[in-house]
Amino acid sequence: MQPTQDPDILQQWIGREEMLEDTLHPGPANLMEMTLDRAPVLEVGAALPPLWHWIYFLRSAPLSALGRDGHPAKGGFLPPVALPRRMWAGGRFGFNGDVHIGEQVRKRSVIKDVALKQGRSGALCFVTVRHEVGNEASTAFCEEHDIVYREDPTSGTPPRLTDPVGDDWQHNETITPSEVMLFRYSALTFNGHRIHYDRDYARDVEGHGGLVVHGPLIATLLMDLAQRVMGGARPANFDFRAASPLFDTAPFTLHARQDGQKVTLAAATPEGRLAMQATAQF
Repeated sequence: MQPTQDPDILQQWIGREEMLEDTLHPGPANLMEMTLDRAPVLEVGAALPPLWHWIYFLRSAPLSALGRDGHPAKGGFLPPVALPRRMWAGGRFGFNGDVHIGEQVRKRSVIKDVALKQGRSGALCFVTVRHEVGNEASTAFCEEHDIVYREDPTSGTPPRLTDPVGDDWQHNETITPSEVMLFRYSALTFNGHRIHYDRDYARDVEGHGGLVVHGPLIATLLMDLAQRVMGGARPANFDFRAASPLFDTAPFTLHARQDGQKVTLAAATPEGRLAMQATAQF
């Protein structure tokens, strides 16, 4: 179907469903461990760490069916939004239990909302997808995934500055991203988006300052920090929202503050400005 910005057409995708099944083999999970510079110790029966389901249920399309950005062209499960740039805007999780290495798991996805808006940088389209993940007996967790589509940048447009994250944090860590780290996460998630590995495309077409660190990878790092703050406990809820991209050109920082059963988190740019904010409730 031809790309469009007609809200009446795009909203026809609301309610569209997709069902995927996968077996949570230990191989991908242990490759993820090594991507995070850890020993590959996950075995069959171990709980899959929260948010690591993103390395399973992989979807793709033939090369001839990809868009300019390396993603499958829109108009199948996702609506045919005419805006060319897509980013992971945020998400919300509710956890009822775990899924386990070796388990066969289902993911039911539904388009929950499609909304066209006008922002400071031009036209935007937000698509919200709800995922339910579990086995035949029960749903282990639910996820609402927000995708934002936007126009190409105009030359000379300065980047939007987010607020400083400040220094009122109990836990602080530094992450040094690299081309290899981004390549490995792209490979694990079978993510062909060129902003993560094609520096010329990221800079010259989409206007980024370097290779873009994956939004879900940043969220995974924040979730991991929250669990370590809480002694390895499984969260009940986790919400995150992207505010500004991070690039492979310089280290960035993670921050956490505990207040009872709640952990407030942030990822910050090298300049100390907000890149992603998150909250984990235990």
